[in-house]
Amino acid sequence: MGDIIYLSKQGFNDLKDELNKLKSIDRPNVISQIAEARDKGDLSENAEYDAAKEAQGLLEARIAKLEIEISNARIIDESKLDDSRVSLLSKVTIKNIANESEMTYTIVSESEADFSQKKISASSPIGKGLISKEVGDIVDITIPNGTIKFEILNITF
Repeated sequence: MGDIIYLSKQGFNDLKDELNKLKSIDRPNVISQIAEARDKGDLSENAEYDAAKEAQGLLEARIAKLEIEISNARIIDESKLDDSRVSLLSKVTIKNIANESEMTYTIVSESEADFSQKKISASSPIGKGLISKEVGDIVDITIPNGTIKFEILNITF
């Protein structure tokens, strides 16, 4: 088995929904494409067949990955979270000490991370640097282009 992953209830449901779609809609579509391509004759020079088989391989790999993630998932009981320290599902407001810019991120599992929604992975450099810290703490976070000092301004859920 793989490592345990911690998810919000929404994140867990999103994984289950994606898995269900892949199995009930996408898998039958790929099987149908393979059958259509096979019906066109010589498979040795059939680009459609090769493409459909490749798509099937990618689809099955994604299904297998989701099944492992779901079987290793633990749903976090948000009612028991402590907002005195940064943890998974914390919404953290931080200030870049150098330029005074403030930003707010939600710390999530890797599979739920989406920078466009300001959800960063707990395993990312910023996420790792913030975990278990408290309001008022100054943290040095090493990112690809250097080290940045952040002050933790607020923690909520």
